[in-house]
Amino acid sequence: MANSTSNTAYGIINDAMFDAGYLQEGAEANSEQLSIHMRRLCDIINLWQTQGIKLFLQEEVTVPLVLNQTQYVIGPIGPAVTMAKPLQVLSGFVLNTSNTRRPLVLLSRDEWERLSQVSGNSGTINSFFPDKQSYALNLNLWPAPDNTEVLNTATFLMRVQATNPILLTDNTSFPQEWRMALRWGLADDICTGQPQIIMQRCQERATAYRNTLENFDVEDASTLFAVDSRFYNTSGRFR
Repeated sequence: MANSTSNTAYGIINDAMFDAGYLQEGAEANSEQLSIHMRRLCDIINLWQTQGIKLFLQEEVTVPLVLNQTQYVIGPIGPAVTMAKPLQVLSGFVLNTSNTRRPLVLLSRDEWERLSQVSGNSGTINSFFPDKQSYALNLNLWPAPDNTEVLNTATFLMRVQATNPILLTDNTSFPQEWRMALRWGLADDICTGQPQIIMQRCQERATAYRNTLENFDVEDASTLFAVDSRFYNTSGRFR
């Protein structure tokens, strides 16, 4: 049996099957069970990574700037950046040649559509709009970089995808502290048809451990809120 501290797919699957009442003490999953539950574990990982903050999935990605180019495609075949499609772009900044950061404004689709001109003009980048597609993320910069701006570096904080385990001996992309939640989440997913007391226990523990980890997954610093600089208040006789 896998070591109790193992964060491998094999260890999680065997423990989940034991929790769900499919394995007796000392028994191991057979090849068919491992194949089926490996897919189910990957399904859980792929779903959970879309929810919550998931600080361990945040990564700074540098996007090479191209003169007069507005759109930069990020995905498995690039070409701007070749990587798994990012789940979310949280923020961005431009680092100029004197090592000074200039924060960029994140635009919604509506704000992007309201811009009077998104191509054919160039200048100093001040905003970006992440356009999420099925297999890639189209990162739109506004305005497109001019001769001076293209010498700078654009960096974006993105939430990247958790890599699915391929081999049973692979560790999950979720860190060790998430093992209990993954284990009971899988047990809850596979326990359909078992006695009611087992299904209830799996559901309760899966929910409890998941909530505990979601509450833990926060930044160490306090969160501060500021007024969006794109909006302002006015007062007077007419509104």
